[in-house]
Amino acid sequence: MPGSTLAHLAGFAAGAAVGALAANAFNTRRTLPASVPAVVEKTPEHKFRIIQDTSIAKEVLKYGHPGPVSDLLTRQAYVAAYDRRLRHPAWTAEHLTLSNLRPTDPSQRERGDRSKSEFKEDESLPAVFRATLKDYFRSGYDRGHMVPAADAKSSQTAMNETFLLSNIAPQVGDGFNRHYWAYLEEWCRRLTDKYSDVFIFTVPLYLPKLEADGKWRVTHEVIGNPPNIAVPTHFAKVVLTAKPVSPNQPRILEVATGAFVLPNAPISDETPLEKFLVPVEAVERAAGLIFFSEDVKQQSKNICQSTKCEVIVRRFDNAQKSLPAKPSKQVPLNTQ
Repeated sequence: MPGSTLAHLAGFAAGAAVGALAANAFNTRRTLPASVPAVVEKTPEHKFRIIQDTSIAKEVLKYGHPGPVSDLLTRQAYVAAYDRRLRHPAWTAEHLTLSNLRPTDPSQRERGDRSKSEFKEDESLPAVFRATLKDYFRSGYDRGHMVPAADAKSSQTAMNETFLLSNIAPQVGDGFNRHYWAYLEEWCRRLTDKYSDVFIFTVPLYLPKLEADGKWRVTHEVIGNPPNIAVPTHFAKVVLTAKPVSPNQPRILEVATGAFVLPNAPISDETPLEKFLVPVEAVERAAGLIFFSEDVKQQSKNICQSTKCEVIVRRFDNAQKSLPAKPSKQVPLNTQ
């Protein structure tokens, strides 16, 4: 990841702390934009809250409310929010356990077969906002799963739902979607060997880059026919793991969290996973999302201190097909 982008993410994390202080200040004094019709009411706690004047909103919007609308999609193996403007998920969320990845109960052994699944448009979305198969045709990008098919083997229906284009975003193929990104997905699944519960958020990101003129800009490609599917500059995996502190205390959990931001570009197999580790707050600020409560963040361990953050390289392309799996080499990080 370019140093300028890492520096920018660090700035996001620092900004989050400043934002928290500002929020506390607004509890006692709040300045309202003149464009927001509202009523300010003093609460018994001597704080102020804003009550929207719904009568004005109803009058101004009586012929239609433009949105934005976030389509919340609930599937068998995941939940997602679809971004109609970018035409890919705003985020996806999963809960992985050892039992749902590798069930031992014979009655639950109906397994999804990837060879029986096909990429399809999501007909639950308005046609005007859907990603289509022709949008990806000869685009130069893979149809990248946000929730991997390998995470949804519990049934054929669950597997098929990962192939809906509402779960897809354009990803660089060689060196990323088919390689390093797949290694990260597999690392997430391996977490279930150690933790009873693994929660995963996958988030497409659009991060600014420092240009030669000293200004930060976000530049991204758009594919489709007509061009309407945005190509993310980066992708994030935000992870929370939980396990009982001891067998005698099953309800007391040890929690660890972490976030990894990867550029949508070829990544060398030898790159250490920890190179992409960033504060969870950095992803939240970049994406405009909140993944975990402040209590969870403060009480959780760093994921890479709780377990080994190391991907396993498995190359299935023709050039590497005969090589055995091997751990990625750990090399010192260049923090300059």
